Amino acid sequence: MMNKNEIVNLFKSFNNINVLIIGDVMIDSYYYGEVNRISPEAPVPIVSVNKKDNRLGGAANVALNIKALGANPILCSVIGKDSASEKFKELLKKEALSAEGITESNERITTVKTRVIGNKHQVLRVDSEIDTPLSETENTKLSTAIKSLVDNNKIDVVIFQDYDKGVITESLIEEIISICNSKNIPTAVDPKKRNFSFYKKATLFKPNLKELKEGLNIEIDPSKSDEVEKAIEQLNASQNNKINFITLSEYGVLIKDESTQKQIPAHIRSIADVSGAGDTVISVASLCLALNQPISMIAEIANLAGGLVCESVGVIPIDKDQLLSEAINNLI
Repeated sequence: MMNKNEIVNLFKSFNNINVLIIGDVMIDSYYYGEVNRISPEAPVPIVSVNKKDNRLGGAANVALNIKALGANPILCSVIGKDSASEKFKELLKKEALSAEGITESNERITTVKTRVIGNKHQVLRVDSEIDTPLSETENTKLSTAIKSLVDNNKIDVVIFQDYDKGVITESLIEEIISICNSKNIPTAVDPKKRNFSFYKKATLFKPNLKELKEGLNIEIDPSKSDEVEKAIEQLNASQNNKINFITLSEYGVLIKDESTQKQIPAHIRSIADVSGAGDTVISVASLCLALNQPISMIAEIANLAGGLVCESVGVIPIDKDQLLSEAINNLI
């Protein structure tokens, strides 16, 4: 374990890290209101809206977490050329995030997830999206933009934040991981089902339990550590990632490299909303990875961070000072 000064200095070191984030971005749109009656047109609640909110979501929420931790996020993605893309760029500007790595496409629309909240409970979600893989032309545009950013900036770690919306393709994964490995830039992956098996030779691979089961097409009982370990062995055999970091909800997390394995139990929390927890976990883990922290410390701090954001309703970035306090209280 670290002492207090070491933890404080680690968190200060986050401020020196440049993080390239590749993935599906979106707008998380919220309508809040009260439900007092049922519609006469259909047996559905009527929500009388009293508040609206738009937030950056998907890989853009990872950028917000990276920024909240003090590091510098560089976001790379593809959006449409539509009214939602204008709103997305306004949100980037509002959050002081660069649009340098964002490309616009006539072939796609900007993903918007609209949640209707009535009486503090989600009543409905409406998704507006195109989730087919990028065309060859758009894939090349994105790849060229990413390579230019890698060549012209000091990049300390690259995150693949995959939401299965089509921005990340097999060829993009292979090309960018290969470039990063040649430049000794660590890569961290938060996968989804479609591209799961394409992530090979990444530095850190972070599926949750559902993604692990779907990706390997197996059943796993998270309460039985031997079943999780067998799944990781299967993962290693097919993908050869350096570190596998599995989040197991109420069973905590398990992290393993070629020489060390550690399972950390979940901290007891008052869980309000698990949305966005994975974004926070990969953000914290990636910064620790960039700073060459032992895998046990990567898992410990990321596990704390994921639990903290679950105590708040909605998708929100981590509070750095709160996480630092938790780390000092729990890891010394």
